[in-house]
Amino acid sequence: MKKFDFGQIINRENTSSVKWGLTKEVFGTSDVLPMWVADMDFQPPVEVKEAIQERVDHGIFGYTYTSSSTADSIRDWLKERHSWEIENEWILYNLGVVPSIAAAIEAYTEPGDKVMLQSPVYAPFFEMIRKNNREIVNSSLLLKDNRFEIDFADIENKLKEGVKLFLLCNPHNPGGRVWTKDELQKMGELCHQYNCLILSDEIHHDLIFQPNKHIPIASLNEKFRDITITCIAPTKTFNLAGLQASAVIISNDKLRKQFHKVLQRQGFYSLPAFGTVGMEAAYRHGADWLDDLLVYLQENINTVKSYIEKHLPAIEIMEPEGTYLVWLNCRNLQLSDEEIKERLLYKGKLALEPGTKYGPGGEGFVRMNIACPHDIVLDGLERLKIAFQ
Repeated sequence: MKKFDFGQIINRENTSSVKWGLTKEVFGTSDVLPMWVADMDFQPPVEVKEAIQERVDHGIFGYTYTSSSTADSIRDWLKERHSWEIENEWILYNLGVVPSIAAAIEAYTEPGDKVMLQSPVYAPFFEMIRKNNREIVNSSLLLKDNRFEIDFADIENKLKEGVKLFLLCNPHNPGGRVWTKDELQKMGELCHQYNCLILSDEIHHDLIFQPNKHIPIASLNEKFRDITITCIAPTKTFNLAGLQASAVIISNDKLRKQFHKVLQRQGFYSLPAFGTVGMEAAYRHGADWLDDLLVYLQENINTVKSYIEKHLPAIEIMEPEGTYLVWLNCRNLQLSDEEIKERLLYKGKLALEPGTKYGPGGEGFVRMNIACPHDIVLDGLERLKIAFQ
C-alpha cells in the first residue's frame, strides 16, 4: 500500500526553479508546460525536510565538515540497495557530479588527451571535455529495435588510439538503459586492457524499474574497482539538486589523492551544511519513499506508453529501464529537428529537451521528464498530441 502522495501539484513559480522559471530564456517563450530539466516536481521524504528544518532552527551556520556519520549513511545505502561494499575512506565529496567529471578530467588527463564518451549522452560530458581542452572521442551507441546497444568493436578501436579516460553513463541519460553485467564486464575488460580509466556517472542508480538491476561497474571485481571513479548523489533520487551534494568513490589510493589535489586547487573543502544534512537524512530514511516513488514513476511511464501507442503511433517510445526520462523517437514524423521544436513550442505549448543536445544519434528525438504528478503527465501528452496531429 502506498504511503506517499506524489499526485499533489505544487506551484514552483517564484522559487528560482530552472525548470519552471527559465523557459523564456531557454526556449524563447514562457507559455509552455516545462517537462525538460531532470528534476522532479515532488517533495523529498519528510525526514529530509525535518532534518534541514532542525538545522535551520539551530540558527548558527558557521563552517561545517562532513562527518563519518554521513559516510556511514552512504556506505550502508550502497550495501543495502546495490550490494556494493565500500570503505568510508574511499569517499570524497563534491558539489555535484558535473564538477566531479571536470575534476576527473583535470586529475587524470592532460590538455589534448583523448576522453571517450558514448553519444547520444548527457550534454555536460561534451562540455567538460571541450572546456578542459581535451579531445572528444565518441563511440556512438547503436540503435537496434528502438533500444540502445554498445558497439564494443568500435570501443576497442577507439581505445587503441590512446584514450585516457572513459566517461560511462549508467544508467544511461537520455536513453534510460541500465547496462547489464555482461555489458559492463566487456566495457571494463577493454578499459583495463588498454589502460583507460573509467569515470562512471551513476547519479540515476537508484531509479531502476523491475526486473532491471543497477550494477556499479566498480563492484564487479577488484581490477575494475582499481581503475574506476564512481560518482553518485542523492540529488536525482530524492529531488535535492539545489542542496549541492554528491559523493565520489575511489578505492585506488593514488587516484583518490590525485582527485583530492584537484579539489584543493579549485578551493573546494567541504559540502554546504544543508547538503550534508539532506544527504544523510535521505540515505538513512528515504528507502520507503523511494520504493513508492518507483511505483508512481512506472505508472507514469505506462501512461505515456499507452497514450502514444493509441494517439501518436508514428512516435516510438524508448521505454526506460531506469531514470525518469523518456526518450521519444520522432523520426517517422519526417520533420526536421527545428520543425519538431517549433511544433512543440508554438503549437503544443510543450517544452521538451531536443535530442540534438545529446550529440550524434540524438537527431529526431526529444526527451520528456515524467517525474511529475500524473495530471501533469496527461497534460503534457495532450500537448504532444496537439503538436503533431
